[in-house]
Amino acid sequence: MGRDKASLPWPPPSAGQPPSSETFLSAAIRALSPATDFVVVVVGENEAALTPVIYAQGASLVINPDPSRGQFSSLQVGLREVLNHGRDAAMITLVDRPPVNAATLQILREAFENADQNIWTIVPEFSGKHGHPYLVGREMIEAFLRVPATSTAREIEHAHQANIQYVTVDDPLVALNINTPEDYAGLLARTH
Repeated sequence: MGRDKASLPWPPPSAGQPPSSETFLSAAIRALSPATDFVVVVVGENEAALTPVIYAQGASLVINPDPSRGQFSSLQVGLREVLNHGRDAAMITLVDRPPVNAATLQILREAFENADQNIWTIVPEFSGKHGHPYLVGREMIEAFLRVPATSTAREIEHAHQANIQYVTVDDPLVALNINTPEDYAGLLARTH
């Protein structure tokens, strides 16, 4: 992308309009806060730039001491923090995704709360594509924490496929992943 995705304006600026003061990160925290007990943001080398945004939104942060180990190591750091707060479940999202709407979060939370005991994870799906945020229970948290930091969430999810429930939602933002300036520019058409 050429810059920290967490600081991208949300929504994307349209021609002739000033950029929003909201960012991917602040909008994600604002969206997740009503649907969760608390929001934890895992930071690395971007700690100094993101700390004011995180605290201004009422979230907390935890530092990944070695982000060079990869994205999965940040997930593990965040999940340990969830357990340290005495919680047995987490709603997980990435900062390179636009925040989904409140109705989607409510649908996912209700599906998680009403799931059979053998369901450890609720994953949203739009047009056949799986996305974020997804919800994990204690069993999946422990599965994520038992493996090396060099693993991937996808590997662990595939190993526990029988314990995942996919929930169809009418929210295309769950399946979007913003990696390039072109991806980000394409959001403008979707949000205006």
